[in-house]
Amino acid sequence: MRGFIIKEFFHIFRDVRSMLVLFGMPVVQVLVFGFAITNEIKDARIAILDHSKDHMSLELSNKIISSDYFILDENLSDEAQIEQAFRAGTVKEVVIFGDDFARNFEKDRHASIHVIADASDPNTANLLVNYTSGIIRNYMLEKLGDQGLPIEIETEYKMLFNQELKSVFMFVPGTITILLMLISAMMTSISIAREKELGTMEVLLVSPLKPFQIVVGKVVPYVVLSFINALTILLLSFFVFGMPVQGSVVLLLAESLLFILMALSLGIFISTVSRTQQTAMMLSMFALMLPTILLSGFIFPIENMPVLLQWLSHAMPSKWFIIIVKDIMLKGVGFVHVWEETLIILGMTLLFIMLSVRKFKIRLE
Repeated sequence: MRGFIIKEFFHIFRDVRSMLVLFGMPVVQVLVFGFAITNEIKDARIAILDHSKDHMSLELSNKIISSDYFILDENLSDEAQIEQAFRAGTVKEVVIFGDDFARNFEKDRHASIHVIADASDPNTANLLVNYTSGIIRNYMLEKLGDQGLPIEIETEYKMLFNQELKSVFMFVPGTITILLMLISAMMTSISIAREKELGTMEVLLVSPLKPFQIVVGKVVPYVVLSFINALTILLLSFFVFGMPVQGSVVLLLAESLLFILMALSLGIFISTVSRTQQTAMMLSMFALMLPTILLSGFIFPIENMPVLLQWLSHAMPSKWFIIIVKDIMLKGVGFVHVWEETLIILGMTLLFIMLSVRKFKIRLE
């Protein structure tokens, strides 16, 4: 028994893949989960509209910006720029100081601040508003000191794009993305691997079909089925959960079709580098599921993550598609505001298709 146990240890140590599963995967998951999963907010980009520009409004603005929670993205000059800033997706919150802020505070014992938050992500909006309220309260207490005078800074809040703070408005875009990514990619990732295991790959290799035609032939049926899946999800979100579609439905469906093509192309590429269906399934789950959930901004804000993970999130197609879905469904923007994200997904699609075709060519030789 002792010799058998020692032999088994040697067998495991000689298998690099087993060592990676035993020790590499836990380390990677702990690091990713530890850094990515956080409900705190930091470095959230905000804008300030200061009608007063007196010493107190500037002092309170500096106090808000100097905290670890916020970064000043821009100073607005009029209220017409507020909606434009939100639709562009550059800011999460706008703080508005009224006229004569210092005079109202010092003489009339009352001043007001308006805070507008982007509630397309209700959890983040709530946290930002609470952090802003806390900073304003601390500032007011510093000014009051021990006087106990009836001085008050009244803070009014407005949640843009999701006034009722329905959590479903956050989960529907993320759920659409995860389902389309995992189902589409996993369905195609095992397709070519299945051909290898069943021994039918030789038939494809000796057929007059070119590598590009084989890839397209594998993708087309799943494009149709996945698009039907996307339609089903959108219909359920609209009629069952009341998820609005403020923008163009045609644009939303076109973006969904592009994302499906990207996911299917990624699945084909995974299948070309996998020898068995089990390997293809493991690669799909490990390479797609965790990054899609953790690094896409679906649940946890990307701004809270370390710089390295923020850079890695740029390589996640799901991140860009979630931005597109939220902007079209909740903000009602057009293609002008989402062309950059669309171009990124299109580039990823072409990259995965070219890599898949190249792997086919190598096998044909």
